[in-house]
Amino acid sequence: MAIVVNMPRLSDTMEEGVVAQWLKNIGDSIEEGDILAEIETDKATMEFESFNEGTLLHIGVQEGESAPVDTLLAIIGDKGEDISGLLSGATAPQETKVEETKTEEAPKKVEAVELAVKVEETKTVSTSTGRIFASPLAKKIASDKGINLADLSGSGDNGRITKKDVEGYSPAAKATSTPSPAISFLASGEEKSEEVKNSQMRKAIAKSLGNSKFSAPDFSLNIEVDMENAMRSRKTINAIPDTKVSFNDMVVKACAMALVKQPQVNTSWTDSNTVFHSHIHVGVAVAVDDGLLVPVIKHTDQLSLTQIGAGVRDLAGKARNKKIAPAEMQGSTFTVSNLGMFGIDNFTSIINQPNSAILSVGAIVEKPVVRNGQIVIGNTMNLTLTCDYRTVDGAVGAQFLQTLKTFIENPVTMLA
Repeated sequence: MAIVVNMPRLSDTMEEGVVAQWLKNIGDSIEEGDILAEIETDKATMEFESFNEGTLLHIGVQEGESAPVDTLLAIIGDKGEDISGLLSGATAPQETKVEETKTEEAPKKVEAVELAVKVEETKTVSTSTGRIFASPLAKKIASDKGINLADLSGSGDNGRITKKDVEGYSPAAKATSTPSPAISFLASGEEKSEEVKNSQMRKAIAKSLGNSKFSAPDFSLNIEVDMENAMRSRKTINAIPDTKVSFNDMVVKACAMALVKQPQVNTSWTDSNTVFHSHIHVGVAVAVDDGLLVPVIKHTDQLSLTQIGAGVRDLAGKARNKKIAPAEMQGSTFTVSNLGMFGIDNFTSIINQPNSAILSVGAIVEKPVVRNGQIVIGNTMNLTLTCDYRTVDGAVGAQFLQTLKTFIENPVTMLA
């Protein structure tokens, strides 16, 4: 019996999705758990797996097209099964007006789609078509290694490039390097502009941060932190076998403990109330190809430094490989954004609503400092706290930063 697969709601704020890539073609056999397509949501491009088995009989949304949540995405059933009844009862997502569908036209739609897919299958994957089938993990590994996916042959279904293909690839030496299209475009000297369609994530980021910037009366506070003790403590901790703690992990832990001491910062504003959260869930901003995701470390104050480190690495990896679940990006009560690894000394972030504040973390800088009346070489780090004045005023923000500074400068207090 044929089953209609609808556009899934892959995030709490998702209203429509874009099919970034189909990983199965019409006529392919589908097993439960097979990845059908990569769906671009307002938060990430995520793999969508099948919860049914059978044969893919119909594709309702082509690559690059968008469709509202809960509209027809695909149909899975028995091979050769008549699905004209299902098609006549469904409105194609891309249509803007509803017209009476004639049942005799439905089979023609299926034939047209099948023909298009068969023609596409005969094409050779090349840089000229721009059509490269690869798993998200393969794309990530290739990007990290600087490998052009167009140079690889895929061993997966329908020639899909897999992790194994990338890891086993040995590029041949080239006499000359070919500049990327972007560099060629800029170096050509032509005076022209090119429009690139905004991704669902970019649209969501623009909408969310725009609302935050223009609705919240925000202000920022800056503080400089002495990192000498933190650097020594991290070195000692990481000397323990199978232990890895970053400075960012230490900052996240310190923020969680400071929020315990300063609960006014662990709040959210509504038109009628200020919501005080009894739990502390710290969001950690992670850069991905299409923008910024904020995985959330739940109950951060109750976790050790090593647990926080493992959690951040796990969620960051999922975010970059498009494996992160919507629930893993929801519920933050405070956010940390760190650009120190990019050499940024100082910056100001936009509040990640409904949080009341966000901490911007700069790089650790070696510089002359005054210690015990003497000028010596030290290591410091700049922190900037951006606050929503409706819930966190200047005094509260300053007290939070002083508490945070104490924890970071004395890491032993976070181990108690």
